[in-house]
Amino acid sequence: MFFSAPVSAAGTVEVTVPSLNVRSGPSLSHGLVGSLSKGNDVNVLSEKGDWYEVKVGSKTGWIASWLTKTVSSETTASATAVSSVNRLNVRSQPSTSGQVLTQMDKGDTATVKSSAGGWTEVDFKGTRGFVSSQYIISKAAAQAQPKPQPAQASASAFTVSVNTLNVRSGADLNSKKIGTVHKGQSFKVLGVQGSWVNIRLADGGSGWVYKSYGSLSGKETAQPKPAVANTGKTVTVLQNRTNVRSNPTTSSAVIGQLNAGTVLNVTDMSNNWYQVKLSNGKTAWIAGWVVSSSDGSKITAPAAQQTASSGSLSGVSIVIDPGHGGIDGGTVGYYKTVEKTLTLQTAELLAANLRAAGASVTLTRSSDHYVYLRDRVAIAHQTDADAFISLHYDSTYDRSVNGFTTYYLHNYQKSLAQHVSDGVDGQTNLRDRGVRTGNYLVLRENRQAAILVELGFLSNPNEERFVSTDQYRRQAAYGIYTGLVDYFN
Repeated sequence: MFFSAPVSAAGTVEVTVPSLNVRSGPSLSHGLVGSLSKGNDVNVLSEKGDWYEVKVGSKTGWIASWLTKTVSSETTASATAVSSVNRLNVRSQPSTSGQVLTQMDKGDTATVKSSAGGWTEVDFKGTRGFVSSQYIISKAAAQAQPKPQPAQASASAFTVSVNTLNVRSGADLNSKKIGTVHKGQSFKVLGVQGSWVNIRLADGGSGWVYKSYGSLSGKETAQPKPAVANTGKTVTVLQNRTNVRSNPTTSSAVIGQLNAGTVLNVTDMSNNWYQVKLSNGKTAWIAGWVVSSSDGSKITAPAAQQTASSGSLSGVSIVIDPGHGGIDGGTVGYYKTVEKTLTLQTAELLAANLRAAGASVTLTRSSDHYVYLRDRVAIAHQTDADAFISLHYDSTYDRSVNGFTTYYLHNYQKSLAQHVSDGVDGQTNLRDRGVRTGNYLVLRENRQAAILVELGFLSNPNEERFVSTDQYRRQAAYGIYTGLVDYFN
């Protein structure tokens, strides 16, 4: 059962990715009930956390809010394209080499999204693609009438809870970054719109920040929440080879490793990390998302906000390639885990981390469909990607083989591979099989810095169970993210 609050300000949102999964509940672990295409507008029924409840056809489901943008509060009307021929191809790209997605017959109408170079981008019955402009008749839209819809907030202050938070010109990740704010700073709230908060900046201007990266309160305060000290509670380690560090950050030195079942006394807490007392009497720091707490509190594996201010990826373009898809399921584990499902789930988590840090992210696929390998490489070239990350899960005849492996081919890809390998090693408890060369097409034909990461062996029954957990996928995605931050900074 899910309890959700009604949304008064989100209203209508537009899909910003090529294909957006609609799920049965508000998390990545819920099953798919449908999908939406880029440019589709849907009305938000309610929200829970970072998820919107929407209606698609006769069904209701949930979509990730960070993969949408809020439609302007003014009522907008779009131009209409009318096909002048039968069997007019709607293609995935503005080129005759683009994949045919569907066809329009003479008299069929579609909503015009943009037009350039002899091609018109349209939304035809939920499918967004490109048609040749010479075969359509465009009809101008009627003048829209403004419909004011102020987004008022009951809270008066927003306090930043992460090290560095991007401030944007609008309430979506596609809006221009206009500045940054920092942990502990408090700002007057001008309004709330969906998952975004409009704040008054120190220079008198205003901007939008992501609501999940701070707290709303009734009064402004310039002080961050103090760390919890001397709690007296205990935590239990969940996995073997769990790192303990000198300071409460993933970049701090590893001073030891603990095995599953180890119980530790908590002496302090800072930013989702526990300071614990070791058996030798010394203290160390352990991440809150790799332990269970005696008081039942849970800490979710972090997104990009856990990194230092130098971790901003603003202006960086990254392509994430979830391996396999559609008719190509990839490998199947001992317990029937399907590789294509894990790669997409991991890609969605990684994309969320990267976008929160300001990166421009493109997925080669965002639903269960097959994309040709050369088309995946073409996406990297078309977007002039600064990094291309292909995600996979491994398999071999020997069920005892375990660990993750990072592949590159060209010398200009090696540095990226090493940084990402180090990042995953620092966040997961899998054995690091090292950085290796691999003659894969997505690496061989790629002009960009490109790597392929095998995130564990589904052929190993024990490892299959571990890597199939949401916790591991979050750790792996965050590890790749930290590696990318180190690489670009």
